[in-house]
Amino acid sequence: MFSGPLDESIVSRARVSGKLSLAIHNLRDYAHDRHRTVDDRPFGGGPGMLLKPEPVFEAVEALATEGTRVVLMSPSGRQFRQAIAREMSALPHLLLVCGSYEGFDERIRQGLVQDELSIGDYVLTNGALPAMVVIDAIARLLPGVLGDERSAVDESFSAGMLECPHYTRPAEFRGMRVPEVLLSGHHAAIEKWRQETALARTRARRPDLSPDTSPTIEGETAG
Repeated sequence: MFSGPLDESIVSRARVSGKLSLAIHNLRDYAHDRHRTVDDRPFGGGPGMLLKPEPVFEAVEALATEGTRVVLMSPSGRQFRQAIAREMSALPHLLLVCGSYEGFDERIRQGLVQDELSIGDYVLTNGALPAMVVIDAIARLLPGVLGDERSAVDESFSAGMLECPHYTRPAEFRGMRVPEVLLSGHHAAIEKWRQETALARTRARRPDLSPDTSPTIEGETAG
């Protein structure tokens, strides 16, 4: 699953340039029975299979170094946000443990990981897709990965709110005109407009992120 998304676009360029070192490890390589078994039935009965502690512990202990943060991709983890991506982009080494089946033996949580992350309140087949989301969000924040360092600062959520509207040529398209302030060349006025529209969009679409003092800008409605 990882070979497509992580070999394209910004993440791929970061890897090629050496700004991001990324490796994928198969838990079956750390299982020693004939069938390379990594899962088993839960004690007490119930549906599904659980990842066994032995291969996960062995894999993490073989791969972790001093300063490694071991992160479990789990629906019960803290919800991944831009602030967490920024926090993790400063760490020297992350080890993301991806589950499958019904989940993990609880002793993996108790004795091995320092953090758990979820990307949302929904069910996915396994932890691979959430791990790719986390990798992509973190990679963008690494020094030198984006062509313009301001891009990582000006994007949605980077300042704790949604991004302002953006426009490019032509100035008019099918009766829809670019706001005059963006054509004015008045940088202070443009910055003020961007701040106000970002606040208004945040209040309309994500009120959980928005302060009560956000202004309302005509044309900005929930969508």
